[in-house]
Parts: sequence; C-alpha cells; structure tokens
Amino acid sequence: MNDVIYECVVTSVSPDGQPHVAPMGVRYRQGAAGEPGTVVLMPFVPSTTLANIVAVRHAVLNIVLDTRVFAGCVTGRKAWPALPAERVPGVRLQAALSHIELRLESMSDEPQRPVLQMARVHEVQHAPLGGFFGFNRAQSAVIEGAVLVSRLHMLPPEKVSTEMAYLQIAIDKTAGPEEHEAWGWLQDAVAHHRAAQKSTKAAP
Repeated sequence: MNDVIYECVVTSVSPDGQPHVAPMGVRYRQGAAGEPGTVVLMPFVPSTTLANIVAVRHAVLNIVLDTRVFAGCVTGRKAWPALPAERVPGVRLQAALSHIELRLESMSDEPQRPVLQMARVHEVQHAPLGGFFGFNRAQSAVIEGAVLVSRLHMLPPEKVSTEMAYLQIAIDKTAGPEEHEAWGWLQDAVAHHRAAQKSTKAAP
C-alpha cells in the first residue's frame, strides 16, 4: 500500500439519505494490470462517516481546491452544495474538481481506526487538469490548521499554539480572500475551545 496520504473530502449518506461531509486523509492502493485499484479510508471510531459507510456500503471521494470546505467541516459548517452521485447511493460536492464513487469491499476490525478498502466504481473529472496547479502555501496551511482543529481534544494547547503560529506565516504571505475566511473560522474554533476549557476549569 502506498503510505502517502492525500487530503480529500469524503461525502457519505445515512440510510435515510442524510448527506455528511468530512475531510479525510486517504491512501491509494494500486490494482493489478488493467484494474482500477482501491482507495483506503481510516475513519475514527466513532464517526458519522464510518457509520454511514458501514450502513450504506458506499461513499464518494471529492478532490476539492476550495480549502474553505476543509476548514468549514471542522468548524460546524458542513452544508456545502452537493449533487447526486451517478452510480452509487450518495452525493458528490458541487465544488469538486473530480470525484470517485466508492463501494466498501472489506473492513478491518480495528478498535480506533478501522481500515476500509473501497473499490472504485466510477470516476468523473469536472474541471480541466490545467485548472488545478496544486495547493499554494496558504491553502496547505488551512488544511493543516483544519487537522489541528479536528484534534483539539487530543493535542496539548502548547503544540496547537506553536503550529498555528507557524502556519500563520504562510497565511500572511500568500492567502487570498477564501483562505483568509477559512483561517478565521479555524482561529475562532481554537479560541472557543480554549474558552470552554477555561470555563470548565473555573467551575467549582
């Protein structure tokens, strides 16, 4: 398995069709000659993404350039415009440059992060390849900041402060309006988390 992790956005639906959007690092496994290969997902337990995939057995992988989706999903802004998937139960993001429709092939029984092997059912490109040149430094900083925010309950405050301060440099130097907006959401989330912690400690 390729151990390189690619930051994407996974959309899934509940059995009653309620969509859920979640940023996630994914791995790609090469298939045999002529085979499309699989996508490896490792959602945390518990998580809505995991519950949806186990129940419905499908998901959609979205390649997204707008990093506000990453920041929004970890700060409570999950209602992003979506369209129906073409060949599996689910939706794909309207903003996706491309998407891969997936089917659950197998799942390991890991207590914290089960390994889901997802078969590629259908792939569609929605924007020319020349439309995506890679993430700039500010966009990468937003994605890294979103990862930090998603793990605020797990990380020491000092580590969060140090890493956010370092990422701020890239924001200051290269961010456009979208990245500034996304970064503001992340900063607000960190501030809210710290205020909640102080309030809890101050309570008798």
